[in-house]
Amino acid sequence: MKIGETLAARSDPFFSFELTPPERGMSISDVTEIVDQLIPYHPLFIDVTNHAADSWFEELNNESYTRHITRKRPGTLGLCAALKYRYDVETVPHLLCHGFTQEETEDALIELSFLDIHNVLAVRGDTTDWKEIRRGARNKYAIDIVRQVVDMNHGRYLHKLTDAQHSDFCIGVAGYPEKHFEAPSLGYDIKHLKEKVDAGADYVITQMFFRNEPYFEFVERCRAEGITVPIIPGLKVVGRKSLLKNIPRNFYVDLPEDLVGAITEADGADEIGAIGLEHTLAQARELLDGGAPGLHFFVYNDATLTAEVLKRLDF
Repeated sequence: MKIGETLAARSDPFFSFELTPPERGMSISDVTEIVDQLIPYHPLFIDVTNHAADSWFEELNNESYTRHITRKRPGTLGLCAALKYRYDVETVPHLLCHGFTQEETEDALIELSFLDIHNVLAVRGDTTDWKEIRRGARNKYAIDIVRQVVDMNHGRYLHKLTDAQHSDFCIGVAGYPEKHFEAPSLGYDIKHLKEKVDAGADYVITQMFFRNEPYFEFVERCRAEGITVPIIPGLKVVGRKSLLKNIPRNFYVDLPEDLVGAITEADGADEIGAIGLEHTLAQARELLDGGAPGLHFFVYNDATLTAEVLKRLDF
């Protein structure tokens, strides 16, 4: 199933969700326990994040260090294959610019084709000291990944190959209702999103947001710019006080004052969870009533509250 084609053919709302691979050395059961809670609600697809290589230093003596390269969360492709065949659900691996060469990206796409996985999400990824970690040509922006995937869909590989097979990938990209933190304005950001769509992206998943007005305004401005592909809103249930700091720091989005105040004053995990649940539930209902094609939940490592939202929405 190619997600873009499925979205174009359906009118009923759907949900999808995003999770991360387990840390190096941990078990796939850490992930399947999360999926088990959500699979009864029939997700249209599962996104799996990707993580670039990082480095750490080992002191050899007082004057000398050696540098080690490692990935904290490897296994995105293998996890996508395992989930696809264990649960009979489409999986969408993230493809990153930072930390991966163009040839590594091409190799990953070839492996995905062999695994019968034909959906990818092209994102730039967090900046790293990439040049220190990898040698070779790389994609600088998400649009470069989109173009590379489109080239493979047309049988054009990095090296000129005779009678090369055409791949068949559907491409998702990210959108930012509150604009990307590096963009000077929302209008500037939307123009770059239009370029990614024109390059071959089939749908957009937005960054998480906690007020719906920016999403509806974002969709309206995207349509005015000529972006016609589905724009799927991204949601996150705030179920812990620590997220009040972690979300703005890591995702560069604002949380509403009333939500922040209520969670700050809440006493205990159950009360915090109930507040976050009700906020997301209200968001979800308004989004669906307002014409959103579906809902994408940033689950990562905790599915309990998301499952309760889906239960109350009667998915």
